[in-house]
Amino acid sequence: MKFTQYFQAMRQRPDRSTIRLEWIEYVIENPVREVIQEDGRVRRWAPISEMGGRFLRVILLEDRETVHNAFFDRTFKP
Repeated sequence: MKFTQYFQAMRQRPDRSTIRLEWIEYVIENPVREVIQEDGRVRRWAPISEMGGRFLRVILLEDRETVHNAFFDRTFKP
C-alpha cells in the first residue's frame, strides 16, 4: 500500500493509531459501499469485526491505490 503524507501525519493521532494496516487493506478489497467524491477521491467502507462491527472509512486518491485517510465513521449507515 502507498500512503500520502497527510495519512502518515494522521496516524500519529491517538484515536487513529489503533487502526491496523490489515483493516485498511480489508476495506480496500471488500467495501460494502464505494463513493467517488467530486475531486476523484474514492471513499470505501467496511465493518471491522474486531472492533464490534464498527465501519472503517478509507479514502483513496484517484489512483485507487494511495491511502489518504482512514477512520471509524460514526455516521455511516449500511
